[in-house]
Amino acid sequence: MVVEEGLEYGPAKRRAVRQLGLPPRTPLPGNDEVEEAVREYIAVFCADTQPAELQALRRLALLWMERLERFRPHLSGAVWHGTATRLSDIYLQLFCEDEKSAEIELIDQGVAYEPRTVTGLHREPVEALSFHAPCRELGETIGVHLMVHDLDDLRGALLRDSKNRTPRGDLSAVRRLLSEIENR
Repeated sequence: MVVEEGLEYGPAKRRAVRQLGLPPRTPLPGNDEVEEAVREYIAVFCADTQPAELQALRRLALLWMERLERFRPHLSGAVWHGTATRLSDIYLQLFCEDEKSAEIELIDQGVAYEPRTVTGLHREPVEALSFHAPCRELGETIGVHLMVHDLDDLRGALLRDSKNRTPRGDLSAVRRLLSEIENR
């Protein structure tokens, strides 16, 4: 479901519980286990297409990070971790002095977006601005989600995860990722 339908881990796990007819409180695998299964699936079934799709998504993310550079964008999720396919959305964390400034910037750029509230980095509600952006390389529109955080939240945003990885990358980190692959 994650690879074939582009679902995020939480919704995919909940749907699997329903499809298997298990009780709602059934213990579920952790996200690290799900990510490992996704990597295995990609290696077996998508090895010929996924690397190019991932690069296209990273280039699109970089484009939006450059357009929103003044908000200190950081790429996260499957596009950052390398498990994204053409069905994956792009998740950018923005760190703003004024949280409404990102919304004003989208309006100024003529971007039609949908605001909503989601759980942020510290399990607190944050605004998410979602829109679809064309990806010429893939010939599709891709969901882009901007999670708007307070500038102070940047301090804890780069703490390493359970696998000792940086959970998100800034503009220079994404540029490095792209250049490493393109220089192979």
